[in-house]
Amino acid sequence: MTEPSIVVPPEWAPQSAIWTAWPADASEWNGDLATPRADVTALVATLSEAGNTVRLLVNGDEAAKSALDAVGSAAELVSAKYGDIWLRDTGPIFAFRGGKRIALRFQTNSWGGKYDLPDDSTVGDRVAEMAGAEIVRFDFVLEGGAMDHDGEGTVLATRQTLLNPNRNGWTTGQAEAALKGFGTKTVIWVDEGLLGDHTDGHIDNIARFVAPGRVVCQAAAGDDDPNAAILDAIAARLADATDAAGRRLEVIRIPGVGRYRNALGEVSPASHMNFIIGNGVVVVPVYGTPTQDAALAALSEVFPDRKVLGVPSRGLLGCGEAGGGSFHCITQQEPRDLEPEA
Repeated sequence: MTEPSIVVPPEWAPQSAIWTAWPADASEWNGDLATPRADVTALVATLSEAGNTVRLLVNGDEAAKSALDAVGSAAELVSAKYGDIWLRDTGPIFAFRGGKRIALRFQTNSWGGKYDLPDDSTVGDRVAEMAGAEIVRFDFVLEGGAMDHDGEGTVLATRQTLLNPNRNGWTTGQAEAALKGFGTKTVIWVDEGLLGDHTDGHIDNIARFVAPGRVVCQAAAGDDDPNAAILDAIAARLADATDAAGRRLEVIRIPGVGRYRNALGEVSPASHMNFIIGNGVVVVPVYGTPTQDAALAALSEVFPDRKVLGVPSRGLLGCGEAGGGSFHCITQQEPRDLEPEA
């Protein structure tokens, strides 16, 4: 008997919960836990107020107490061991096989050996077990933020990440063959991500599906935008692409963040693309830049059936070796069970 196909639903499909984690190790945040915790608190509150169930991992007694004090009843607290909070990459990717919800688990090598943290390789199993999802394992390195799914078998990815020698050493053909193992029919390749991205250019920071055949990416926010050429190349590549159904993609460009400097004065990969889509809401990271209102307005047109809300994310972006991501990086959505066929 042939094994049923695996289907990864799109992020906009109905969700039963959104998983995230509480910053617990001060050494991962330049000794400052208060700043990223404020961002996580605001994210949890925004998702909860829109009616989403949020499950917040806490690592240790201090984390449990401080999280409860900060979020109250806005999230369900779940005890777990983890290195840091980047659950998009260390958590499972939820999918369906034969109508049954499963959790896809991959090997992790700490983003190419850069950030080797205890328990990052096992926290995904904990999330899957708590969700009651059967674990399906793959023997190659992959991070959830390295792919974006349209729910119909098309995946966005960057060559910079998936073909990087510090991951699997794949060729294009080898990568596409491996991704077919969980229902990928077509990979749309973009060359590279934003400058200074700790992840080696994850796609969820530069381009996102918002519906089958529709993608959003960014435009330069001024003459001094350090990513101007990269953003134009991304848009051009997407406009030339077709998905698994043979559709030419509709490409929607919104204002980017522009030249953003963190607390150390470093140019950082701040992006409005690192939004999280929840039930009834889209939470967009904002950084106090001149283009953020225009970006939020543009995304409101993209998501007419959801509230589009900007939440500050400067603490999660961090500086130096600390941080480096935003709301999509620290979350993983758990889809609602499929309705049984009549």
